[in-house]
Amino acid sequence: MSNLFKKAACFTDIHFGLKSNSSTHNQDCEDFVDWYIQKAKEEGCDTGIFMGDWHHNRNSLNITTMDYSLRALEKLGQSFSQFYFFPGNHDLYYKDKRDIHSVEFGKYIPGITVVHHPITEGDVTLCPWLVNEEWKSIAKRKGKYIFGHFELPLFYMNAMVQMPDHGEIQLDHFQHFELGFSGHFHKRQRRGNMIYIGNAFPHNYSDAWDDDRGMMILEWGEDPVYHSWPDQPTFRTIKLSQLIDEADKIIKPKMHLRVNLDIDISYEEASFIKEKFLGDYDIRELTLIPEKREVEINTEIDVQAFESVDQIVSNQLVSIESDTYDAKTLLAIYNNL
Repeated sequence: MSNLFKKAACFTDIHFGLKSNSSTHNQDCEDFVDWYIQKAKEEGCDTGIFMGDWHHNRNSLNITTMDYSLRALEKLGQSFSQFYFFPGNHDLYYKDKRDIHSVEFGKYIPGITVVHHPITEGDVTLCPWLVNEEWKSIAKRKGKYIFGHFELPLFYMNAMVQMPDHGEIQLDHFQHFELGFSGHFHKRQRRGNMIYIGNAFPHNYSDAWDDDRGMMILEWGEDPVYHSWPDQPTFRTIKLSQLIDEADKIIKPKMHLRVNLDIDISYEEASFIKEKFLGDYDIRELTLIPEKREVEINTEIDVQAFESVDQIVSNQLVSIESDTYDAKTLLAIYNNL
């Protein structure tokens, strides 16, 4: 039984076309691919594996995004003796079948092997996004490694939210593999023998303060090694007081910043601070967010001090001083209304 690779370079979930086909994001994607190829060559990797979600929009493909996408795939095909590519759920037009996907053209690019359905080669199984009841077949497979784009319960979809258990594919289905590797969830994490390797680079504020993304290098029989892209965009949420004190230490190029205003400043001061930071540092975004203030409620109000309408009318009638009207008679009439 021959090994599928000696040393594999893996990455996942790059999402060309994210942020309304942002040219900035697409350029980040191409720059990442350039770095990934360079790093893989430095490490002596013979095989490349992409583990799903090449494109972001499942319904359409923008022409400018396709230009970046095609160029990146051509680079990958030229850089490895073999490069395995399988579609994730974002690549599929229909989530429950793989008849149409946005990277079908990849099969025409020399060096790219598009994995259209689960396959086992030697001691390795490769799985695109599973559809219908394909997940049931995973428990029947075995080997040293399995690579896929799985949606396993209890893993974190982001830093705070765990994937609920829908009663389908489970971690136990992979018990006949030594190690499994998956795309789909962007946060790097491990449970048992299954590892989500982390997406290519941070994409939004769900990834704030978590830069442990990039690529994985797996030498056959050895522990996986992870490398973060040094030039990745990053996301931070921070208080203004901390940013002012530690700006040079915190701020990096390509950074996106959400700054909570924990200091009382005027609108003019806020505008000056934003302009100053954007001018002095190579950051992409700086948003100033006023802190939420709780409205104080006076709990010492004497409720008895408030009078009802009946009390007000009664007091006014009783206070009438007149030779013509009898106050007690008027009060009795009012009370009988």
